[in-house]
Amino acid sequence: MALNLVIKRSLSTSSPMNAVIKNVTVIGGGLMGSGIAQVAAQTGHNVTIVEVNPDLIKKAEDSIVKNLARVAKKLHKDDPQAANKFVSESQARIKGCTDIAEAVKDSDLVVEAIVENMDVKHKLFKNLDEVAPPKTMFASNTSSLSITEIASVTKRKDKFGGLHFFNPVPVMKLLEVVRTSETSQETYEAFMAWGKAVGKTCVTCKDTPGFIVNRLLVPYVAEAIRMMERGDASPRDIDIAMKLGAGYPMGPIELADYVGHDTSHAILQGWHKKFPDNPLFVPNESVQKLVDEKKLGVKTGEGFYKYTK
Repeated sequence: MALNLVIKRSLSTSSPMNAVIKNVTVIGGGLMGSGIAQVAAQTGHNVTIVEVNPDLIKKAEDSIVKNLARVAKKLHKDDPQAANKFVSESQARIKGCTDIAEAVKDSDLVVEAIVENMDVKHKLFKNLDEVAPPKTMFASNTSSLSITEIASVTKRKDKFGGLHFFNPVPVMKLLEVVRTSETSQETYEAFMAWGKAVGKTCVTCKDTPGFIVNRLLVPYVAEAIRMMERGDASPRDIDIAMKLGAGYPMGPIELADYVGHDTSHAILQGWHKKFPDNPLFVPNESVQKLVDEKKLGVKTGEGFYKYTK
């Protein structure tokens, strides 16, 4: 029911408010990129997905079609014809491309959703800055890197900001809109309007490590792991305590396994390198051990807990 309301609200807001952003280019067709492309397409935007080869484009498009079918089934459960129309019209707004210059030639907004590596992002945005029209706004979906630093290689810092979606994008309602000291008011307002147009609840944050959610969540999980490392409490008891005592749907150790220890460890390592005096950003030794052993959590079948398929 809640999902239906979000989708209906999204479909009804795709006009004058977000007219400034109609053509969207998503760089990266992985889990986050394909999700961003989906919510944009299903709310009336023209979307171009950029990947390095046709096989990855097809993989992204196939994933989007499957997810659109799920959305359509919930939205039009008693009307198969309307469901099919929703899927086909949304699908028709999506195209794939391996040529960045071609992909951004008419783009109002480029959203980057590639690997969390500053050098790779710099190379991408430097190229984008040279080939994209002057009107095109840039955004990164990074969850942990500095937007200001990513934008530093471009000449359009006033048209650059962060649009941090959450996984899975079609389901999670939150969008963190991150503005740097150089993001213009016009760009910020366009990002906020577009975020609402694709059905998200937007919150604003300055360009601080982890923005809002990860700045609070990552140190919280790390501190729970430190409790476990000291022997203060068992992983299971820590999780039960936070679920029953704080009302959290998942305990911090469970959450660490769910997110993936490679991901959370990389975030803490990056923050610790940049802010070595902040004790909240010190990486966990036990997590480093799990990463070394390739026990990354749910996705590998074992982390702090073991999982059976």
